[in-house]
Order: sequence, then structure tokens, then C-alpha cells
Amino acid sequence: MLKRLYKSLHRDERGITGLETAIILIAFVVVASVFAYTVLSAGIFSSQKGQEAIHAGLEEARASMEIKGSVFADGNTTSGNATAVVFTLTNALKGQKIDLSPNPTGNETHVTIISYTDANQHEEDIIWDVTFIGMDNGDNLLEMDEQAVITVDLTGLTVPPGPYDTFTISVKPPTGAVLVVERTLPARIDAVMDLN
Repeated sequence: MLKRLYKSLHRDERGITGLETAIILIAFVVVASVFAYTVLSAGIFSSQKGQEAIHAGLEEARASMEIKGSVFADGNTTSGNATAVVFTLTNALKGQKIDLSPNPTGNETHVTIISYTDANQHEEDIIWDVTFIGMDNGDNLLEMDEQAVITVDLTGLTVPPGPYDTFTISVKPPTGAVLVVERTLPARIDAVMDLN
């Protein structure tokens, strides 16, 4: 009798083994699903961040300026110092408008900052003016196919640059890359000098 009872207890073990296998298989599928969802979410998030970085880079490039032609310096032949630096700007790419509202007296509201640096001084927001030549729609925005002549006034500096002085002018728009103009004055100061 004991033998029969023992046999009856061990007869249906196959069903329990199948049930345990099914539970383990379902657990693996659930874990794999969660892992796949996590990987896909991370991939979508990283591709979205990559797309944002590309758009930011394009916006930065479209808001860049370049010098068109030579850089000129006006000089005072009596004192032997430069009085102004003049250069023409255009959009580097056919893209974003750049606000070139001038600062002719040093007190105007403007967003593009022009700074001056040489061996003797650094002026963060120097006096400058703008004149549009050629195509112009009447505003102070540098747009596609427009050219803006920038005149940087050097007369307000503590020590105006003279012969052989090297100076740097930085044009900092509200968005886009900073345009750096570095030139050296010639040995003789003339009324108008082409600095290339």
C-alpha cells in the first residue's frame, strides 16, 4: 500500500516541470522586452540629441559673417596714428539675418559687439558705425546678398595705434561665430592704408 501511494505521488511530475519551464520562458520574454524597450528609448533619445546638435551647428554656421575685400585703415598723417578701421561684411552662408545696429556714440542699444585689442589696451565695446552698400532694404539687418561697411572709430582709445602696431578687432554677433580681424599697421601712416 505504501508502494502504491508513493507511485501515485510521483506520477504527474511531468506537468509541473512543463509549468515551471513556461514560467521561466515568460520571465525571459518579459525581461527581454523591457531591455529592448530601454535600448530603443536610449537610441531614439541619442538620435534626437544628435539631430539637435546638427541643427545648432547649422544655425551657428548660417549666422556667420566674412570679410569681403580688403581691410582699410584711415590715418592722421600729422599725429602718425590710425583713426579708424574700415571693412566690408557679408553673410558667410545664405542664411540667418544678423543685426548690425550701430554704436556710433557708444551709448546706443545694440546686440553686435565690436571689441578692440592691441599691446597697450583692450576696449570691449568700441564705437562703430555701419553703412550698407549695393543691395539694401533700409534696415540694420545683414541679409542675403547685402554688404555692410563697418567703420570702427579708434580716436577714443587711450593710445591710438601707430606704425608697426598690431591690433585685433573682434565682431561678436548675438548668434554665430566671432569674426576676428588681425592686422599690422605699416611703417608710414597715410590718410588711407590698405591692410589687405
